[in-house]
Amino acid sequence: MHIVRSLFLLMAGVVSGVALLASCGDNLRLGASAPIDASAPDASAPIDAPAGPLALELFAGDIRGPGNLDGTGAAAHFYDPAGVASDGAGNLYVADRLNHTIRRVTPAGMVTTLAGTPGVSGSADGTGAAARFSEPIGVTVDSAGNLYVADSSNHTIRKITPAGAVTTLAGTPGMSGSTDGTGAAARFNDPWGVAVDRAGNVYVADLKNHTIRKVTAAGVVTTLAGTAGESGSSDGEGSAARFRLPKSVAVDSADNIYVADTDNDTIRKITAGVVTTLAGTARTPGSADGTGANARFTYPSGVAVDGAGNLYVTDWFYSLIRKVTADGVVTTLAGTADICGSTDGTGPAARFCLPIGVAVDGAGNVYVGDYGNSAIRKITTGGIVTTLAGTAGYGHIDDTGPAARFSDVVGMTVDGTGNIYVVDQGSNTIRKVTAAGVVTTLAGTMGVWGYADGTGAAARFTWPTGVALDSIGNLYVADRSNSTIRKITAAGVVTTLAGSPFVRGSTDGTGAAASFYFPSDVAVDSADNLYVADEYNHTIRKVTPAGVVTTLAGTAGVSGSSDSTGAAAQFNYPSGVAVDSSGNLYVADTGNSLIRKVTPAGYVTTLAGAAGVSGSTDGTGAAARFNHPTGLLADRAGNVYVADTGNAVIRKITAAGGTTTVVGAAGRAGIILGTNPGLAFPRSLAIVGDSIFISDSNAILLLRHGAR
Repeated sequence: MHIVRSLFLLMAGVVSGVALLASCGDNLRLGASAPIDASAPDASAPIDAPAGPLALELFAGDIRGPGNLDGTGAAAHFYDPAGVASDGAGNLYVADRLNHTIRRVTPAGMVTTLAGTPGVSGSADGTGAAARFSEPIGVTVDSAGNLYVADSSNHTIRKITPAGAVTTLAGTPGMSGSTDGTGAAARFNDPWGVAVDRAGNVYVADLKNHTIRKVTAAGVVTTLAGTAGESGSSDGEGSAARFRLPKSVAVDSADNIYVADTDNDTIRKITAGVVTTLAGTARTPGSADGTGANARFTYPSGVAVDGAGNLYVTDWFYSLIRKVTADGVVTTLAGTADICGSTDGTGPAARFCLPIGVAVDGAGNVYVGDYGNSAIRKITTGGIVTTLAGTAGYGHIDDTGPAARFSDVVGMTVDGTGNIYVVDQGSNTIRKVTAAGVVTTLAGTMGVWGYADGTGAAARFTWPTGVALDSIGNLYVADRSNSTIRKITAAGVVTTLAGSPFVRGSTDGTGAAASFYFPSDVAVDSADNLYVADEYNHTIRKVTPAGVVTTLAGTAGVSGSSDSTGAAAQFNYPSGVAVDSSGNLYVADTGNSLIRKVTPAGYVTTLAGAAGVSGSTDGTGAAARFNHPTGLLADRAGNVYVADTGNAVIRKITAAGGTTTVVGAAGRAGIILGTNPGLAFPRSLAIVGDSIFISDSNAILLLRHGAR
């Protein structure tokens, strides 16, 4: 439980993924032959030569899942939808958190983008696509059709008219605090939930202040309940009450306010400023139905109220939708405790995955922002669950090709016979995919996180990311949340090469004496030395085959973008590494949106991009722009291929630093197969013979000239 609680509190960040492989052959090349042939000569045209149109195919897994595409029903894509709200006409509004947009969904499931530009964060007021948000989470709608948004990473409350004109109602972008005041003079600290009453007052769950705030239509902000910076669970009036990371609020027709007091595992009620606990017991998690203090919740994250005064709650940890009557009687409306999935069905037969937002319409239908599934779900008054928009493509099924299922493939490498090894982060497993597309689980157990050495299913990982292969067939895994580097033999025997589980640090040393801080990727050179993108230390580490760890470049705890040698160089959350045949390293310096080069002696230069300036421009050296790149692959001709994740494209960088876009369209996130291909969130790359493989969300994709 403590691991999950920590991961939950870290969810404001995006977990970076990774991968690599030094290619076989002098250039990255794609041929038009139908079968996948690991021994095929590298004699066909280069990937960006006019040898026929590039075609993207599904090799294994499912192309459904996250993205930013507008469309109807399953054709639409969301990226971690959080808050949802319903208007009087039955339209839904969705805070599409990691797309930085506000989306509209009609009763027929047609999705359009009302405000913001997908993948582009910021804080600009404006109309429609000209507006900018940064991880909006909460959304509510008033009787006139105006929307109010908790723009969480901007620490502001925004207003959107029915025509899509966005203004800032209260707070100042990028400035957190707890000050009461009017408009830009007020301060919030990661606001999550919003609700509006009949008079047009907006109530805010001010997460990191542990308070409930009130904002009038004129933008006057006051603190209704709780005291900023003081967490707890006390009932009481106004500032005497205490909350612990409240995430959602709802207002009924009598102006009672209900709060999902997330880290207290309770539902609270505020009447005329007096706070009481309606259901659950503070800091006593569980999933039991019952009345009042006898009921149990675990991280309730969303709350909505219907016309009869019934509450609907998204119980995040157990992936449940709960109903709470006005008298505090709690029942489970849909889902089964501790089973994360995407199945439509009735009551306990339905499945959700980490639901956050919830709304109810005038007819009593409940709508859920199913965060982990990147979908909007509908629950009728009879408890029948359907998927209104978006589609979940994740799962864990060992099978062949499209019949297999993954849960967020973030790392990938390939052996000399064409077997692909992938890090299936969402299921905490390492999977193997043969050249024929047959998927099996090599190590770990689906959905079971933790730390354990052992063989096959007995081993445990926690949010692993990168994977690499040495010359004799051993795999090495960056076990990110365990802050360790793990080794897996061809027989599936898992041991820990370096680091100690749950011990985060930057110590150089041998084996368990060394420490890492959320390592994200690994690469192997010709001498079987490992190189580690030690993401939260902002360093690149080297690990010998005997487990001796040293710091090759960067200084632990010091972020920046300086080029230099060894400890004088600086990185900003590096998340991907690759090594070429000469032993040079290439680093996806994700926080800087740069691609860096590190010589074997530790001399760091910037190959492409401009520090701290994200974008999608092709160009040479500093003229090129990237958007949070993650995975890398280096070929023997000196070209580097980049999974430019934030742009949803694959880029190529020549040895001279010239950057071009190989596949995908910047800003269009969603997997589209065929000759006008699109990517959602590419994370890693690998080459088998004349084909390039891309890990993207819940799928492994194949890119080459012509179709299979």
